[in-house]
Amino acid sequence: MTTSSPPTARISHAAFATLLLIALMMGANHVAARVAFDHGVDVITAVTVRSTVTALAVGLLLALQGIPLRLEARHGKVLPGIGGLIAVQSLCLYAAVARLPVALALLAFNTYPLWTALWARILYRHRAERRVLLAMPVMLLGLAMALDVLGAASGLGAAAQWRQIGTGVAFALAAAATFGLALVVTQHEASDVDGRVRTLTTMACVAVIALAVSATRGGLHLPNAMPGWVGLAALTFLYGTAFTVMFTILPRLGVVGNSAIMNVEPIFALGIAWWVLGQSIAPVQLAGGLLVVATVVWLGLRRR
Repeated sequence: MTTSSPPTARISHAAFATLLLIALMMGANHVAARVAFDHGVDVITAVTVRSTVTALAVGLLLALQGIPLRLEARHGKVLPGIGGLIAVQSLCLYAAVARLPVALALLAFNTYPLWTALWARILYRHRAERRVLLAMPVMLLGLAMALDVLGAASGLGAAAQWRQIGTGVAFALAAAATFGLALVVTQHEASDVDGRVRTLTTMACVAVIALAVSATRGGLHLPNAMPGWVGLAALTFLYGTAFTVMFTILPRLGVVGNSAIMNVEPIFALGIAWWVLGQSIAPVQLAGGLLVVATVVWLGLRRR
C-alpha cells in the first residue's frame, strides 16, 4: 500500500534516504524469498509468515502510540476487499519471483501504474492523464526488452523463451493488475483511513487468507535446510521493517505520497540477486529495465 501525506515542493534529504532504504529492503526481501523458495518454502508459507509478523508488529506500534482503531461502517466493508486484493497480489508476485529472475519479476510488476489508470477509467470513469498515455508505449517497450520477448538475448527464440518465462510473467502481470486495482479502490473508498490502521487491517486480512489457503494445501511448508530458514527470516524482517518505516516515519518527514523514488527497487534487486543468487541479465535486458524504471519514476514525479 502507499503512504499519504501532504504534497511538498521538495523532498527532504532524510525522506529521500529513507525512501531509498525502503526500496533496498523491498528488493532484498524478494531475493530472500527466492532463497527460501529454493529450500523448501512455498509461496503460501512465505506470504503467511510475512503478513502475520508484519500485522503483529504494526498492531503493537498502534497500541504503543495510542492510535484508535475506530472505522466507519463503509470502511468495514471495503477494507477486507482491499486486503483480499493485496493477498492475491502478494501470492502472484512471490509466484513470479519463484519462476523468474527477481529483477525481471519486479520489472513486470512495475507496470502497475498502467493498470491503475485502466482501473480508474473502468470503475470511476477517470480519463488517463496525457503523461500516462505517453508513458504506456515506452514502458511496454522497455518491458519487452527486459523480458527478451523474442528470445534474441538468450538465443532460445521467441517460442522457447516464452515457454520458459510465460508463467512467471503472467503471475507478475496479475500481481500488477491486482495491485493497481487495490490502489484505485483505496484512493476512492478508504483514503481517509489512517495509513497505519489501513496497513494493519490489510496485513491481517492477507495473513488470514494465506492461512486458510495453506490449510487446504496440507499446512505450511517450512524450509528443509538452513539457507531456507535464513531466507524466510530475512524476507519477514525486511518486509515488516520496510512497511513499519513506511507508515510510521515517512509521514513525519513530509514525503510526497506515492513517491516514485521507491520504484528503483528492481535495480536494487538486480544487484542483490547477482551477488546472492548469481542471477544476471543481458545488456539489452538491463537497458530495458532502466527504461521501465525511468518511465515509472517520471510518472511518479508528475505534479498532481
